[in-house]
Amino acid sequence: MNSIDLEFILVLLIIISFALILISKNNIIEKNKFLGWLVAQAKSFLPILLIVLFLRSFLAEPFRIPSGSMLPTLLIGDYILVNKYNYGIRLPITKSKILEVSSPDRGDVIVFRYPGNEKINFIKRVIGIPGDKIKYIDKKLYVNNIEYKQNKEKKHKYMDEFSRPELDIYLESNNKSSYNILNDNMSSANDDEFIVPTKKYFVMGDNRDHSSDSRYWGFVPEKNLVGKAFLIWMNFNSKNFSMKYNRIGSSIK
Repeated sequence: MNSIDLEFILVLLIIISFALILISKNNIIEKNKFLGWLVAQAKSFLPILLIVLFLRSFLAEPFRIPSGSMLPTLLIGDYILVNKYNYGIRLPITKSKILEVSSPDRGDVIVFRYPGNEKINFIKRVIGIPGDKIKYIDKKLYVNNIEYKQNKEKKHKYMDEFSRPELDIYLESNNKSSYNILNDNMSSANDDEFIVPTKKYFVMGDNRDHSSDSRYWGFVPEKNLVGKAFLIWMNFNSKNFSMKYNRIGSSIK
């Protein structure tokens, strides 16, 4: 998910608005109609800018799903909301944590800044937390030597866009939460074992055979966390200009 630095733009506009309001006390405003108009706009929009910055930085932020790495949980064209405070309150721009709240748990769907290019946001599912031993062998997932159960689902969900017969959906359970994963029935070429370091997380896409994740580029540092995905608020696929109304309001599990 490519990120437009809206946060930076909001902060910049707020600073400019404050500066215009401060200089409005100078008599120069009375002599310059255009500057007077700018000050009036700054006074009108400053409260709105502050509210938007607060909501986006500390409560919830919208994102769009552009790829199929989280199928079948998230579809291309899903618009989601991400809880920004669940994993700690962070300052805008610097991303410095100022208040500890909680940490990601196994099974959480998270948005984070991709370690290889922090201007890009990724969304994946947390598989391993600090200290975990992860094994992915022949498409079977083991966490701390416990095999996650996989039960094949009888029906596909929202899979009409790619209804290939070789695609199978499974319900995977980690004994605390359950979620769907996609199996492409292709050979597994990334069997490996991993130990999750301190303050880092191991993540995978639910579309296991078509996901760029921790199996390939490593762990997600705690400082790169953006938030926990919790709601689909709209679905619109720009490729075929279609909407799935039954996706609206769905919780993300």
